[in-house]
Amino acid sequence: MKTINFNQNWRMKGLEEKSSYSIDLPASVMNTLLDKGVIDDPFYRDNEEQAIEIAKKDYVFEKDFEIKEDLLNYENISLYFHGIDTVADIFLNGHKLLHTENMHRIYRLEVKHFLKKGRNTIEVMLYSPIHYIEKKQQEDPLVGVDHALEGYPHLRKAHSMFGWDWGPKIPDLGIWRDVEMVMWNENRIEDVYIEQEHHEKYVQVDVVTEIQEKVDPDLSLIAKITSPDGNQSEQVVHNHTRKEKLSFTLENPQLWWPAGYGEQPLYQVEIILKKQSEQLDRRKYSIGLRTITVRHEEDQWGKSFEFVVNGYPIFMKGANYIPEDNLLPRTSKERTEQLIKDSVAANFNMIRVWGGGHYPEDYFYDLCDKYGLIVWQDFMYACSVYRLTEEFEQNIREEAIDQIKRIRHHASLGIWCGNNEVEEAMEFWGWPKRSDWRRDYIKLFEIILPDIVKEHDPQTFYWSSSPSSGGGFDNPKNPDVGDVHYWEVWHGEKPFTEYRKYHFRFCSEFGFQSFPSIKTVEAFTEAEDRNIFSRVMEKHQKNDAANGKILFYLSENFLYPKDFDALLYTSQLLQAEAIKYGVEHWRRNLGRCMGSLYWQLNDCWPVASWSSMDYYGRWKALHYFAKKFYDPILLSLEEGGEDVKIYVTNDQLQPIHCRISWRLRDHQSQILQEGSVTERIDALTAKSCQSLDFSEILTEERKRDCYLEAILYIDDAYYSDASVIFTKPKHFEFLNPELEVKVSENEEQFVMEVNASAYTKYVELLLEQDGPLSDNYFDLSANEPKTVTIDKHSMSAPATVEQITKGLKVRSIYHITQD
Repeated sequence: MKTINFNQNWRMKGLEEKSSYSIDLPASVMNTLLDKGVIDDPFYRDNEEQAIEIAKKDYVFEKDFEIKEDLLNYENISLYFHGIDTVADIFLNGHKLLHTENMHRIYRLEVKHFLKKGRNTIEVMLYSPIHYIEKKQQEDPLVGVDHALEGYPHLRKAHSMFGWDWGPKIPDLGIWRDVEMVMWNENRIEDVYIEQEHHEKYVQVDVVTEIQEKVDPDLSLIAKITSPDGNQSEQVVHNHTRKEKLSFTLENPQLWWPAGYGEQPLYQVEIILKKQSEQLDRRKYSIGLRTITVRHEEDQWGKSFEFVVNGYPIFMKGANYIPEDNLLPRTSKERTEQLIKDSVAANFNMIRVWGGGHYPEDYFYDLCDKYGLIVWQDFMYACSVYRLTEEFEQNIREEAIDQIKRIRHHASLGIWCGNNEVEEAMEFWGWPKRSDWRRDYIKLFEIILPDIVKEHDPQTFYWSSSPSSGGGFDNPKNPDVGDVHYWEVWHGEKPFTEYRKYHFRFCSEFGFQSFPSIKTVEAFTEAEDRNIFSRVMEKHQKNDAANGKILFYLSENFLYPKDFDALLYTSQLLQAEAIKYGVEHWRRNLGRCMGSLYWQLNDCWPVASWSSMDYYGRWKALHYFAKKFYDPILLSLEEGGEDVKIYVTNDQLQPIHCRISWRLRDHQSQILQEGSVTERIDALTAKSCQSLDFSEILTEERKRDCYLEAILYIDDAYYSDASVIFTKPKHFEFLNPELEVKVSENEEQFVMEVNASAYTKYVELLLEQDGPLSDNYFDLSANEPKTVTIDKHSMSAPATVEQITKGLKVRSIYHITQD
């Protein structure tokens, strides 16, 4: 078999235009126009507005290529289009091969009879997605989210490209994945499915292989498995059937674990189809030996929803992932790898691929395999009604099969989920309760998709919707059954303490907005735009009521900031504290609640949103908080009026012995009362270690100048610390901390020693160079210096100690209102 990559030497032009642009794939219309200087960056100021006019036009992508006679001698020649966005006609030498209406599918076209010796031409006519959805919506109005262009559910295109409450309306079009020509004679491998059966001391791996054509007695099928340490096992079958299972017994298996629980060893599986000594075809896969299932069973609290990995029920910690860019050609493996590494650095073990975008690239799953992130994989349906016509049904069946077969072998794949919020929306969002809509919903998400998953990936758990209590419109918001999306904190403007009223079995969505950093705002604004109510800032705020909500929560918790930059900073403190409140509470109830995935991890453009990392990969306060509240061993303080409970949560697979020392201090960090407690915390448990009552000390006046500090020691070594105040930050009498920072360096890092003269909260270090710090937005007691480092290799630009010192800015809660 021979494969030729067809990504090079294409031309793009408007269908009604004469001039064209040279491009290589992947490519899109808007990214090409941007690269060629025809349009300005659609992410800058209000340039998004030009995108709609561009997307209302039709375009053509063309490629000329030479075919020599030796290639025409192949018995079979196919063109593979791994991603067309979206409404297109494909022509080869003037012959129409296919019409497409699905960016999520892989199209294979038999082209041998249309090829000729010498010059050949491929044309891909791309038609306006806006005109498509407008026409369909007139014929059959469907409902979806208010922030997107009407009619988007009709088209199998990433919904968020039409706009969302965090994303712009930039419905780009193009060829967004590889194009290949594949040629072969006689036979080829059609499909490979790899099954695992785990036993006490060994794992049986079955490699189920299907070949395309009828069986030839001269054919042989060879399967090899290579362990991480290089040991190889091999099976050979002669005179095999079209579908054959080759079984391996792997003794003393090296298990794959999610991040924080062990290593991620990967085995290599290779399948070779031979005719005598000639190799006809070959496939390679990386797999991890592990079991992942979801336990959904009745218990004393309702019905569980917990991931069981290699026999252990594990609390899932992570966030929801959206497309990384509205201009898809700007994404890259390097950019995704940094996002995955930053997730693991914040102690994630799960990432949820949200259903309103697109299925990620192969390298996304490779990276999740490598770094140990379990993938919650939504099918690409979100917040919308879908009309299950015969044509639509056939289209989405092929889509599901394509994606399942592409993804299913990955060690990181943990669950298939039918959709995002469609069941809840149809039940609670005020949509018309039409019987035809509900019938199509049940058929699509509770019959068709689970049947396809059962047929093509029976070892992966299927869940019909998120959130759901198990399907059938049976109270999908039940807090005690299944998974929940909880938005009363934020959309409902409830206080952060509201989280503590609920012990969700698995909270797969909850969130709180903030603005990005001043660096990011400066990248898309002019000086006159830097007011949160300016036209440009509101263009980069897609949730209509969000700025008002941020100010509402700010008024409830903080003093009003002194300037625009301080307001951005304070919004991030609000976001971080809100999510911390929920996560720490649920982790204190480990066993009852078994998962926390906040909304959202990343951004697709520079914007005010719920993300913990902005479009440029800069960590917000929330991401630094996540590193702490997702730590495998969590020290957390649950404050009441004048009392505090000290908890330790142990996510590890082994018990720990710890000591917790605590001190009640005033705002000058003078110790008023202190003590300590020693505890054993069993594996996979949370424990209330001590309850403290300070009612005799904490009068209403003293609540405004006292805080509790706790320090966790494991095996007599410092591990972590936490502090809590007894009133809202706006009412606490913070003193000027007179922050000082001394900068030094070693071979690998810059080292910053931060000192304060009084207790302060949310100490932020801001460097001119981008890169994650070892800690940030931390609390500091007086005269107890904290060391913060940054790895030199992770910085966006090299620097000296003098440059770091000169460019370093430091502030804390005191500086929200004071210079």
